[in-house]
Amino acid sequence: MLNQTSQWAGQYEEQGYFVVRNYFEKGELSLLRQTILKFHQGWKQANLTFYQEEAFNSSLITGSEFLKSEDRVKLFNFISSAKMMKVVHALIPKSPAFMNTQLFFNPVRPEQKDFWHRDCQYDHDLEGQKKAIKETQVVHLRVPLFDELGMELVPGTHKRWDNQEEHNVRQEEKGKLSCDDLSLGEKIPLAAGDLLVFSADMIHRGLYGMDRLAWDILVFDPSGDFVDYVDDDCLPNAEMLSQITDPSLFNNILRLKSLAQNSG
Repeated sequence: MLNQTSQWAGQYEEQGYFVVRNYFEKGELSLLRQTILKFHQGWKQANLTFYQEEAFNSSLITGSEFLKSEDRVKLFNFISSAKMMKVVHALIPKSPAFMNTQLFFNPVRPEQKDFWHRDCQYDHDLEGQKKAIKETQVVHLRVPLFDELGMELVPGTHKRWDNQEEHNVRQEEKGKLSCDDLSLGEKIPLAAGDLLVFSADMIHRGLYGMDRLAWDILVFDPSGDFVDYVDDDCLPNAEMLSQITDPSLFNNILRLKSLAQNSG
């Protein structure tokens, strides 16, 4: 019988994602929710026009702009908790590194549609995307703070290129729109307390509706060249590191950043 981490790794390898239901207890989720909502209120006020007109996510939740040090430490300790690191190490056993966090919410305008994408499409042309799928490993760990419609994913696309239908929809060619349904899409409803883990570069879309507020933690394999994507302000300083129970995830990215600076 496969143990839990082996099952996770096998499901991720084959499908590009897996779900762990009821992974977090109500108490730990309640504390997390309070901190994330504090960030969200500050971010909305500071980005009001953008929020009202087109936003559906924010980033750098662990940064200093909207949260005090003690709240940031709470987030760092959640990110690197034994529960989270068990999942991270199942997929990236050697020196996983912290990249960023993102917060996903419903757009204000109801006519704004959810859309299919691969994260790598925002940095690469089609040939670059094909290469990224083969060579890099960025993992989303999604923590829904409330019950929500969840995600729709195309299983296996973390390791294969688009078929013709997927290409036309994602690229909006031949009369297709990026919000059109895909025949191989699989909807994954999520409840508060669940954890969804998925490849950043598989074809996916968030599903708008209900009380959507999902916090994503992004980690990467250190063999990937992602150091430049990591904002210094969203990392813990030396004082914060001393307050983090397991700072390895952050020490790994700080070491990679130091190496990159010294070699540059």
